[in-house]
Amino acid sequence: MRNLLFKEMRLSASILSYLFILFGFMFLLPGYPILCGVFFVTLGIFQSFQSAREANDIVFSVLLPVAKKDVVKAKYLFVFIIEGCGLLLMALCVILRMTVFSASPVYLGNALMNANLFALGLAFFIFGLFNWIFVGGFFQTAYNFGRPFVTYIIASFLVILVAETLHHIPGLQALNAFGTDSFGLQSVLFAAGVISFVMMSGLSCAKACECFEKIDL
Repeated sequence: MRNLLFKEMRLSASILSYLFILFGFMFLLPGYPILCGVFFVTLGIFQSFQSAREANDIVFSVLLPVAKKDVVKAKYLFVFIIEGCGLLLMALCVILRMTVFSASPVYLGNALMNANLFALGLAFFIFGLFNWIFVGGFFQTAYNFGRPFVTYIIASFLVILVAETLHHIPGLQALNAFGTDSFGLQSVLFAAGVISFVMMSGLSCAKACECFEKIDL
């Protein structure tokens, strides 16, 4: 498994997967839908899947003396690592905006979503959607990824649209809290996002392993 993961990171991965991690810093941008940063991180991961498919990486991997399910798990681990790096940058931005920049006029006057624990929880949720819809969808055939990625794009931007709308609804202003305001509610929403990520990713990986075992490459 360790060697398969190194192969994913050193040979199969596109350089864009690593460069697009920096889009996590979009959580610092005022006047911009910050959750788009999550999408761009996943777009970088998509580039690795595209490059690997064109190089017949999956076929090469199954010819190695390893279990087919380990090929799937290595791919998921690579995805988790990229997502984790993106989430670390986003978390850093959230901490800065909740503390150092909590009273900054440029953020206080921002009509779009504020970078808080709710936004970070939604980042986990969107990454979970990516793992469930795209990565899981890819391993249904281990070749076709166009339809799963388009489906993911639609789902992720619907989530972003809803997220940017909710805090404008009367009574839901706490979703866009600044600093440590509404910290209890924000913490619950963050935990819900993390749980959804773990559930969707775990179920997706298990299902992908099952499907990949049945595919005759």
